Amino acid sequence: MRTGVNVRAVTRAGGALAFGLALCLGLMGGQASAGMPAGAPSGITAAQSSKIDARVLKDTADGKAAEFMVVMASQADVSAGHNIKNHDERGWYVYNTLKAHAERTQSGIRSVLSASNVAHKSYWAVNALLVTGDRSVVDSVAARSDVSKIESNRPTRWIEKPEIANETKANVSPNAIEWGVMNVKAPEVWALGFRGQGMVVGGLDTGIRWTHNAIKNQYRGWDGVNADHNYNWWDAIHSGGGTCGPNTQAPCDDNGHGTHTVGTSVGDDGNPGPNQIGVAPAAKWIGCRNMNQGNGTPATYTECFQFTIAPTDLAGQNANPALRPHVLINSWGCPVSEGCTTGEELRTIVENTQAAGIFVQVSAGNAGPGCSSVNDAPGHYAASFSTGAIDINNTIAGFSSRGPVTLDGSGRMKPNISAPGVNVRSATRSSDTAYTSLSGTSMAGPHVSGVVALLWSARPALVRDIAGTKNVLQNSANPAVNVPGGQTCGGIPHTQIPNNTFGYGRVDALAAVNSVQQGTPTPTVTGTPPTATQTRTVTSTAIVTPSATRTSTSTPNPCL
Repeated sequence: MRTGVNVRAVTRAGGALAFGLALCLGLMGGQASAGMPAGAPSGITAAQSSKIDARVLKDTADGKAAEFMVVMASQADVSAGHNIKNHDERGWYVYNTLKAHAERTQSGIRSVLSASNVAHKSYWAVNALLVTGDRSVVDSVAARSDVSKIESNRPTRWIEKPEIANETKANVSPNAIEWGVMNVKAPEVWALGFRGQGMVVGGLDTGIRWTHNAIKNQYRGWDGVNADHNYNWWDAIHSGGGTCGPNTQAPCDDNGHGTHTVGTSVGDDGNPGPNQIGVAPAAKWIGCRNMNQGNGTPATYTECFQFTIAPTDLAGQNANPALRPHVLINSWGCPVSEGCTTGEELRTIVENTQAAGIFVQVSAGNAGPGCSSVNDAPGHYAASFSTGAIDINNTIAGFSSRGPVTLDGSGRMKPNISAPGVNVRSATRSSDTAYTSLSGTSMAGPHVSGVVALLWSARPALVRDIAGTKNVLQNSANPAVNVPGGQTCGGIPHTQIPNNTFGYGRVDALAAVNSVQQGTPTPTVTGTPPTATQTRTVTSTAIVTPSATRTSTSTPNPCL
């Protein structure tokens, strides 16, 4: 059983003093800096103080210690990944670049944190660390020129409130294709011979009941006889965990939300009277639990993104980015109350994940019907493909969040697209044969992830082409969405396409496939992970579009 973050209490008698002293030692030949007293900083500058989120200050008041995210000023530039045509090479390039950059630029801060016995965990998906400390530690870290931001790591619940989710038990075997699956035109694509073969969907959520009849055969860690959870499952919950407990070694769902979302993307039990709940039933899935009974933090979200960029064994070792999924389900958000004040770390992660060729689909949120209600990271980012919700009558759901995005001052249009998200029937965690109906943009997003799996299975030239795929989905969307009473958000009426109410329209799998020139389908992955010494060969070629280049000019300075 692996262990999680070592959250040791900061020593009150001398720990803070030792940390302040260590901050200016070691890397300077054992000599203390003249500008930093031998002890915790008592007066950092206004510029240094501005790095610290107010929630961190509150959480560390009166001698208290808390967890916080330290975002480094220097971030790796992996935009070249968009130009690498070989899929395995692309994955390894992004992973190696991110990891090497983090190791190099974090060496100074990690050495002083370790020397002072301050608990910390390093990340490379974004160049950041999770640190546990008191105010003296916060101030000392803020005084470093190689640190950009210090943000909160408070756990907060984002998934649908009960009044929105409206959870109800559902028929165990209705012998029907679910309305949402039909709405996105998945059966018409199945009839062409494409059911998601060769694609892998990553579910980042409350966990997954992998033994559920509707999703067991689609789990990449199951070969029909034996289960191998290495490279197919990671648990970012290191304490608590509800009925599952922490650090689980097999997929487990402590809430039911994650099982439901994965079922909508890939579910189908294959038996007579089938439960055809999933859009891409021949695709495989892997998973990561990023919420503790529905509550997530920037650290747990980061850890799961990191696993998807480069899956590992159950000990967290021997990373293999060739086993990364193709598309993600992100039916969660990180609100301002949770510490995502700027969301700098999650924005960088989304961009890095897509540089690796992973399509990042994100639910738009459930704060509608008012305008400018797409406010939570990562749904409001330009890089994220955000999904709003419609009902069975193609009417925009009242709860579905609208644009334009005002939180960051961008005014960008959101959501990108809409999909079925009201009374969606799918699998749940209570038993291997249990189903529930739920509502929310959490239910809409997995439909889009499933459509991406269908599209890439049918048109392999698009595989891992993020920009091209977004264009195809948007340009092929059905604009026939009902908006009772009409709505104008950001000066754009709902009759203009795209708009801030439902984006480009309803996702349409058949129209998307038909809009792309026919190619010869070539599966990019198989369902069985390689051994530690093997790699997987990818034969399809993606059409890629370079993203903007991110540069960094900061120079690490461990002692100011």
